Amino acid sequence: MVYGYARCSTNDSKQDVERQINELERLGAGKIFQEYISGTVLTLPKLETLKENMQPGDVLLATELSRLTRSVHQLCHLLEWAVDLKIIIKVGSLTIDFRTEIDPMVEAMIYMMGVFAQVEQRMTVQRVRSGIANAKAKGKKLGRPDMTKDRLPKEFLKYWGQFKKGLIGKAEYARLIERSRPTLNFYISLMQDQDK
Repeated sequence: MVYGYARCSTNDSKQDVERQINELERLGAGKIFQEYISGTVLTLPKLETLKENMQPGDVLLATELSRLTRSVHQLCHLLEWAVDLKIIIKVGSLTIDFRTEIDPMVEAMIYMMGVFAQVEQRMTVQRVRSGIANAKAKGKKLGRPDMTKDRLPKEFLKYWGQFKKGLIGKAEYARLIERSRPTLNFYISLMQDQDK
């Protein structure tokens, strides 16, 4: 069986895993496991489920090694598991057949790819922290802007009068404006505070 694994670090509103899925399907993956989670997390639940499904001789596909892990430590465990189970791992154009003895140069290349994936991740974290520190030093306020009455969504304001008159309850109000109850409560408290 040919299994594919696709992973992005953040949710589907910020990153799209579809490119990886399309590539894995093109490469012949019969079953694809996907998840949105950082590659530095110790346990990748969907990858663990995929590993539990694999049998000797099966193939594990990933578009890049960094999709499987961004940690050299985790890479070592993954490779030990692959040797024990005797599977094939294909990462991009690189194929490693763990059913036979691995060529030392191929093994070295895999570990170097793992080192670069880990370094890339750590450099990204440093750049983000540096950017945040730089923005703060310049006096920029980070995060969402403070919510004020004039920034409330139009949908909320549209039904505000009906809510104040008791014509609709909170559950109906939240449904009408497509917001959660806690968000609705925040909007209501903001309106009531500013009405005082």
